[in-house]
Amino acid sequence: MPAPTHIWRFFRAGGSDQVALETADDLRHLRRLDQKLWVALACPVKGLEMDERTLALMDGDGDGRIRAPEVLEAVEWACAMLKDPAALYAGGDLPLSSINTTTEQGARVHASALEILRSLGKPDALSITVEDATMREMIFSQSRFNGDGVIPLEIINEEATKAVASEIVAQIGPTIDRGGKPGVTQASMDEFFAELVDYDAWWKRAEADAATLLPLGDRTATAFSAVQAVRAKIDDYFARCRLAAFDARATAALNRQEADYLALAARPLAATSAEVADFPLARVDAGRPLPLADGVNPAWSGAMATFRADVVTPILGDRDVLTESQWGTILARFAAHASWAAELHGGKVVTLGLARMRDILRGPSKSELQKLIDQDAALAPAMNSLDNVERLARYQRDLARLLNNFVAFRDFYSRERPSAFQVGTLYLDGRSCELCVHVDDAGKHAALAGLAKCYLAYCDCTRKSGEKMTIAVAFTGGDSDNLMIGRNGIFYDRKGRDWDATITRVVENPISILQAFWAPYKKLVRLIEEQVARRAAAGEAAADAKVGAAASATATVDAAKPPATPPAKKIDVGTVAALGVAFGALATAFAAIAGYATRTLALPFWQVCLVVAGLILLISTPSMLIAAMKLHQRNLGPILDANGWAVNGRVKMNVPFGATLTREATIPPGAQSSFVVKYPETPTVVPKLIFAGIGIAFMVSILRYFNIVAMFGGQ
Repeated sequence: MPAPTHIWRFFRAGGSDQVALETADDLRHLRRLDQKLWVALACPVKGLEMDERTLALMDGDGDGRIRAPEVLEAVEWACAMLKDPAALYAGGDLPLSSINTTTEQGARVHASALEILRSLGKPDALSITVEDATMREMIFSQSRFNGDGVIPLEIINEEATKAVASEIVAQIGPTIDRGGKPGVTQASMDEFFAELVDYDAWWKRAEADAATLLPLGDRTATAFSAVQAVRAKIDDYFARCRLAAFDARATAALNRQEADYLALAARPLAATSAEVADFPLARVDAGRPLPLADGVNPAWSGAMATFRADVVTPILGDRDVLTESQWGTILARFAAHASWAAELHGGKVVTLGLARMRDILRGPSKSELQKLIDQDAALAPAMNSLDNVERLARYQRDLARLLNNFVAFRDFYSRERPSAFQVGTLYLDGRSCELCVHVDDAGKHAALAGLAKCYLAYCDCTRKSGEKMTIAVAFTGGDSDNLMIGRNGIFYDRKGRDWDATITRVVENPISILQAFWAPYKKLVRLIEEQVARRAAAGEAAADAKVGAAASATATVDAAKPPATPPAKKIDVGTVAALGVAFGALATAFAAIAGYATRTLALPFWQVCLVVAGLILLISTPSMLIAAMKLHQRNLGPILDANGWAVNGRVKMNVPFGATLTREATIPPGAQSSFVVKYPETPTVVPKLIFAGIGIAFMVSILRYFNIVAMFGGQ
């Protein structure tokens, strides 16, 4: 095998070998590290205790997840920007002296960092913070030029040029610059002047053939608009008249039925309403000319008056009616103009008017705006590198920490500081739990997180301000006796803020071997308590029923008839026989138990102790073995995978390590205690003796069943 180009160092944690990133060469060669050795291959941008803006800068495709290739790109970019990449391990602020100024991009970042510090009144600062780097928006807003290619209106001093720029913004649309101000760009200016040139050329074609394209001179556009406003309605009128001439029987239908007018009359009516406008322009009759004043549909009277004044009178002279042939003459006069108008060029600037557009084209505004755009473009490289200043400052502070929570889980296993996915500490049931992760959907998360073999409690956390969040908490110490839905605690986030926390869901798994040892007995006690409570409740209900019946009988004693003497019941021989068999079986069982107990108690004391110990182990061992297996398999991976991570390696949590994640309450060293119990309970010996006797009899019977007594000399 060829000699390795880089010697990696690993540490053992969580059941796997994890890489130790410690030197600059470790970062430079990270791409060569087999990704099968990475602990994680992807993580979400949100829900981590890291600056979300830093993670968003690394998320190149903007999908809300950071993957291994994006981590590698960030590391390689940071290595290229720094003289010694090992500076990333120090974190904190970005020293200006650490920026690699031998490259063009590095020199620009260094110059931009100095510009930021000068703008903030810190010209002598030796380093730049993330907060300083994010103040570039203020720099952009204060600078006349910021290199973004946008010329805000307010920085234009010459009034004529500023007026043209305002018209560009109005006609083409504004572009917002880095300072949040609307302005003009090279593209919008070029589009605006191109529209002006096209519109001017379009008009020059009409002016060259004015007799054909502008039949009414300067009033042609107004007249043509008037024609277009009524054209469809006039065409409809003459078509109806032709149909009436074809067949007189159609005349009544073409003028609309009486029922249509009755429907209109049944409700409030305006002369210009849509229903009226749908009626014919005038009364339809064969060969009837169109009236231009009297007899016109009232919904169209205004448009027809404009048509008469702007079109009919200039072309045909003043008249009260219009024939179909005259209407054809008007359309013919505007046919060429209609074709020319349909070929309109420069439509985006038409509202400026021809005179204003030609003034702009003759003026110096375009050259003046071009000078401003060129000045802004000259600063583009330096200003654009301001973004890279923030990026480098954030990587200086956060990148190494991300690597120790992604490529390796060094922060989690070293316990020197919380890992990025630990969002705080929960205090509940006399314990503090440090493995708390943010959860969006508790139900969805629990479906996968249960494979972690951890005891998980999902808590809804709220603050008085109205903030809410859900966390999943791993209990890795103590027991689960008092962990149930509805229990309340206090959660402290990484900022030290306190939240009210309530358990809403639990995923049960063993917490410790000791808990597993006592689990069978606790289950037995709970079953007995439940049975006793159920029997007591049933007895109380029966007693209440009897008392109620007696009270009812007493209240109605005067009205009630004397009860009839019930007939004597016959003795069921089968029942008597069954009862005899049952009592015989019980007597035999008690006799056997008593015999086992007698023979066991006849053994030497040390053998009795061994019998009891063996029985206890017989009962507790299965539970302990199952718990030991699950505790050995306890794994952080499913908890993170359920949150969108792609955990690549084993991240186990053995019992000693788990003990550091959940701490139980202990009396501090040097504290004093009187050991005096206030309000002690009166001891009750008899129940304890009865319970002990039953327990011994039960254990001895089991030993007898498995022939264990014979091992100690029993017969």
